[in-house]
Amino acid sequence: MASHAAASHAAHDSHGHGHGHGHGEGHPLVGHLVPYSTLFATGGALLVLTVITVAARYVDLGEANIYLAIGIAVIKATLVSLFFMHLRWDRPFNLMVLVGSMLFVVLMMVFCMMDVGQNMPSENTGNPKNVQTYLDANAPFAPVTSKK
Repeated sequence: MASHAAASHAAHDSHGHGHGHGHGEGHPLVGHLVPYSTLFATGGALLVLTVITVAARYVDLGEANIYLAIGIAVIKATLVSLFFMHLRWDRPFNLMVLVGSMLFVVLMMVFCMMDVGQNMPSENTGNPKNVQTYLDANAPFAPVTSKK
């Protein structure tokens, strides 16, 4: 009896009825099908952004280099997650989880940058003079705090 139901279901599916877009109906292993043109366009955009990233390494923009590199990386990650991971066609909750986790990473980076900025003035610029004199006399090969 079970094999008859399975055969009937397979025959029903062979006529093209009951196919969903990978959301519980039809074939459970087939997700959203993306045209090759979209995949090749996304891959081409990723290659162009990679070339821009490498080229930006040779341009001195000062501190803006890191922001440019992170910006390009965010764009590339967005393209991968939207088109290759199919988030563009997935449930909105999964996109919210992705965006929320990216915001969390940005928040942690901001906290790290704030911490570095807070501790920058207290950076050690060398040993006190009497300590360095003692080290030079008694331990000439001892590690020395860098002098700037």
